[in-house]
Amino acid sequence: MSKYYVIAGEASGDLHAANLMRSMRQEAEVDFRFWGGDNMSEVAGTPVKHISELAFMGFIEVVANLRTILGNIKFCKEDILKYKPDALILVDYPGFNLRIAKWAKSQGIKVIYYISPQVWAWKQKRVHTIKEVVDKMLVILPFEKDFYQKFGMEVTFVGHPLIDAIDQFKGRTEKVNLYSKHGLDDRPVIALLPGSRKQEIKTKLPIMLKSLEGLEKYQFVVAGAPAMDRSFYDQFMKMNENVRIIHGETYDLLSIATAALVTSGTATLETALFRVPEVVCYKGSTISYLIAKQLVKIDFISLVNLILNREAVKELIQQDCNSKNISIELKKILPDGEKHKKQMSDYDELITLLGDGGASQKAAKEILSFT
Repeated sequence: MSKYYVIAGEASGDLHAANLMRSMRQEAEVDFRFWGGDNMSEVAGTPVKHISELAFMGFIEVVANLRTILGNIKFCKEDILKYKPDALILVDYPGFNLRIAKWAKSQGIKVIYYISPQVWAWKQKRVHTIKEVVDKMLVILPFEKDFYQKFGMEVTFVGHPLIDAIDQFKGRTEKVNLYSKHGLDDRPVIALLPGSRKQEIKTKLPIMLKSLEGLEKYQFVVAGAPAMDRSFYDQFMKMNENVRIIHGETYDLLSIATAALVTSGTATLETALFRVPEVVCYKGSTISYLIAKQLVKIDFISLVNLILNREAVKELIQQDCNSKNISIELKKILPDGEKHKKQMSDYDELITLLGDGGASQKAAKEILSFT
């Protein structure tokens, strides 16, 4: 039986790694030891480390938790040596995973990377490290193949696993009726996705809520982060009596939404794949933003625009992310708005570019044939 050590450090990585692991088990008899979350646990039992212990984001938070991070790296190396895997499968999470990859290569362990670090956005020098320490790279964004080829590295495009995850959701036999379950009325829903971390929610949710004044013919629903206690959101609910909060049912919410205000990240792509018109809202700490601005090499922050290589969805960043601008842009993408049809057309093109699904199965077959 082949043995694989899998490392995912964030929620999206946990979802995609779980689907990959499930697909690998459908193809062959394999054993896993892993770092991940609840989705991976459903496939392969208890993780060595749970993602709740691993997700440190932003320059300041990483520095503050450096001792913990270094301790995790040391422990991970020791655990891999004890397990003696046939290959190491790394899923995104580059700050941690590239350090492990470099060490694993020196130990003669095969290194497979599924879901490329966003080296095309910043730290492009990391490509040289990846070329040296990664034996096989499986990418999920169409432009990544051309990007790596510029550095003389061949990678395999397998398609985006979100397509499969959303198809699985839509194919469920039991449907959830959010209207009856959460006491929503019959007005159209505008979804608010302010992020999953306390600081970004504190920064963006009040601005989002203020932008909704004058839209009483809609009802507003906040997608509460699964790991965030419901009571945390109480301080914001007072700002607008026309707001509800729903935890852990983001896909159900997107499936009924007329439009959405979305923080940058994977959520921008998920919203597009549900064909929900969106405005992207990003506002971070001034220090982190100024540092990132010096380092980032891309024209857009949302995956939708990066894949299409143009501004298909409006991005309101830092000072531009204010209630007045959000309100103006939101009205443009509502069903009677001037940009609604164009955004729907752009979504059609986006879905075509991402491929026809089956990313997890394709990745599984690539890994099994490689090892």
